[in-house]
Amino acid sequence: MAEEPPFQRIVTELSRRIRDGEFAPGDRVPSTRRIAREWGVATATATKALTTLRHLGLVRTEPRSGTIVADLAGDAPARSGPRDLTRDRLVRTAIELADAEGLDALSMRAIAARLGAATMSTYRHVADKHELTALMADAAYGEIGYPETGEPLAWRPRIERAARALWTLYRRHPWLPHVDSLFRPLPLPNLLTHDEQILRALDGHGLTPAEMLNHSILIYTQVQSLAMQLEREAQAQSASGISGEEWVARTAPAMAALMTGDRHPVWSRMMAVVTADGFDLDLDALFELGLRTTLDGLAARMPAEPGVGRPDGLAARVDG
Repeated sequence: MAEEPPFQRIVTELSRRIRDGEFAPGDRVPSTRRIAREWGVATATATKALTTLRHLGLVRTEPRSGTIVADLAGDAPARSGPRDLTRDRLVRTAIELADAEGLDALSMRAIAARLGAATMSTYRHVADKHELTALMADAAYGEIGYPETGEPLAWRPRIERAARALWTLYRRHPWLPHVDSLFRPLPLPNLLTHDEQILRALDGHGLTPAEMLNHSILIYTQVQSLAMQLEREAQAQSASGISGEEWVARTAPAMAALMTGDRHPVWSRMMAVVTADGFDLDLDALFELGLRTTLDGLAARMPAEPGVGRPDGLAARVDG
């Protein structure tokens, strides 16, 4: 008798756990990374196992939660025929997969399996995974638009609106900030729409084109780099199986040891206070602090009125 393939062994075991009630409806099942580690298989094998469970109707993907146990009384996912497969469906399904499991779980095979289509049929709509990822990013950046041009809005509120729009998108799609590179930017029209808002805010204030570009890059990368922590934490939690709070608790003795002695007196004094006060790392608060600090600095370089030059190299500060 032929040996059961690795992915099928995983399917059999997880199916048993679900049917025996070890995993209740709504419970999160092991991620692809955790399955790969615990079963000693490749990520692709783990992805295939989860995909099979989805087609069996035992699990479903919940955005921001991952793969969870489905209500066994619900309907099984419908399969798509070749005529039902479109580029838009392909992109949206890929976004759902990346939202739930990260970019590492993204593959043409996994997407095809979700759609109930043959893997090769996906290549009728996109050339490869690289093109698909670019389409995903552009679609995501296009989820938030702006009012028509000519809208009267001061430079600072306009930049704040664009930065917060980007932050909202990165919160919604934690994989998104990892797609684009500063040195290898992708030609994404919808991303350029956000950048255009920042450039319009900077235009006409006496900044040179190079200064405008540098400031827009600085604002964009500031939001992007902070947002990268969202996916990194999700990856770390998936790989380790412990939450950020559990990690802090486990490393507390080692951190406390660093606070002894006088090698880092300011750090030790600060940590003692914030620990006693119950400090909570809040990325939303950090985003607002970073945005406010950056724009306060930019205000010192902006003239009070559009079109006013800066003969002395430094304009009067404005509060926006």
